Amino acid sequence: MSGKFQISNFKFQIPQKWGLYLVTDRHQTGGRDMVEVLGQAVAAGAPAIQLREKGLDTVEMYRLAETLLAMTRQAGAALLINDRVDVAMALGADGVHLTRKSLPPREVRSLVGSRMLIGISCHGLEDIREAVDGGVDFVVLGPIYATLSKASYGPPIAPGILREARRICPLPILAIGGIKAARVPEVVGAGADGVAAISEVLTAPDPGAATRELLDAVAAARGVERSGN
Repeated sequence: MSGKFQISNFKFQIPQKWGLYLVTDRHQTGGRDMVEVLGQAVAAGAPAIQLREKGLDTVEMYRLAETLLAMTRQAGAALLINDRVDVAMALGADGVHLTRKSLPPREVRSLVGSRMLIGISCHGLEDIREAVDGGVDFVVLGPIYATLSKASYGPPIAPGILREARRICPLPILAIGGIKAARVPEVVGAGADGVAAISEVLTAPDPGAATRELLDAVAAARGVERSGN
């Protein structure tokens, strides 16, 4: 596969082991430079970032992704590009994250091949079934709790749906929507393999500390010792 960066063997290749999947939003950093905020999270051990920046043109998205990919590669973390399969392929990113309005997963797989991860956002059990049939690598399910960043996707679907999803989904499931460290035991206990977060990290006065808190909470809920930072 072509790309400016060679596909990496990043240290957290399996989404099931990530614990935290950090989703970007440049509007939630309180005026701070987003790359700097993400750098603090990565330095604290964030194993995977989804670049999700609506409103950027292709060149802006490419340049931002290029900067972030250099940073994540150095740290051994993964960078996935939201929706923009073209940008992900051009750079040789670690994966692409699909929405319900993106290209179908099977078509994306035929484009990116087997070495690139494909994640997809799901908002109900029917979405989960389609994701499993579509051959993605992992799903992000939510919003589990109420959150402004996911308000457009409808009311929260509550942690109980994770138990139902776990019964029909053999793929890693990451819970999103209002996820705070105190809620991690509930979502992991219900069947999530980890969590995805936006505002909990990006709006935090100390993004690194917020990252460590979430990672520690997931590790404790799963009964494992967290390695790294």
